[in-house]
Amino acid sequence: MTGQAPGPGSLLVIVPAFNEQDAVGEVVRELVRIVPGVPVLVIDDCSGDATVQVARAAGARVLALPHHLGLGGAVQAGYKLAYELGFEYVIRVDGDGQHDPRDIPRILDKLRESGAEMVIGARMDGHRARRLRALGARFFRLVLRPILGRTVQDPTSGFVGVNRRALALFSASFPLEYPEIEALVVLQRRRFRFEEVPCRMRPRRAGRSSISGLKPLFYIVHVLLGVFVNILRYDGRWRRLRPGGDAGASSGGGG
Repeated sequence: MTGQAPGPGSLLVIVPAFNEQDAVGEVVRELVRIVPGVPVLVIDDCSGDATVQVARAAGARVLALPHHLGLGGAVQAGYKLAYELGFEYVIRVDGDGQHDPRDIPRILDKLRESGAEMVIGARMDGHRARRLRALGARFFRLVLRPILGRTVQDPTSGFVGVNRRALALFSASFPLEYPEIEALVVLQRRRFRFEEVPCRMRPRRAGRSSISGLKPLFYIVHVLLGVFVNILRYDGRWRRLRPGGDAGASSGGGG
């Protein structure tokens, strides 16, 4: 991995991508321009197009997965590699160009200053999201409020920074298919903290979202099931491992 040497304070930007040949090149070039010296790793989820070649030509290192794992699997692969290489912070940027790299320093500063394990780049209410997606985010805010003990403004954001403690957890186990919301539950069950910072959001550079048509309804049902499975799993572990002290704090990750 070229650029910044892994170690204290080191940052890696990961870009999970699946069939993003029309967008990923500009995403990488923009990252290289705006956060110079920070290594960029594209995790290619066994794309059927030229995503790998375009990303490399733009200046990224590429982790090419031999099988299609889905978003969560691709993100976990990036986290695991970052942890093994010794990076302290990782910020995920989606490969479709919706996330503005100019907000990366704000996410990184929040990670360093707050000590939180995760910082979410949140689309604030002023962002003109698609109506169905906005309704879904509002629904998940209501569902997650009693679980997390606080309101999360943008629970579906993929613009996320994590520190080394979260990397250790997510390297071992990570929600696979729709990871953003379930990951919050996993963090809460480990008594880890997350923060949010307002970020800009842009239209996709190319292609279309994989969550379109009637898929958002399936998405909501599937994520709800995953959330409640994680709750039951962690509550069961706490009952078994915590006779009266802190034994539950050593329980493993979710997913």
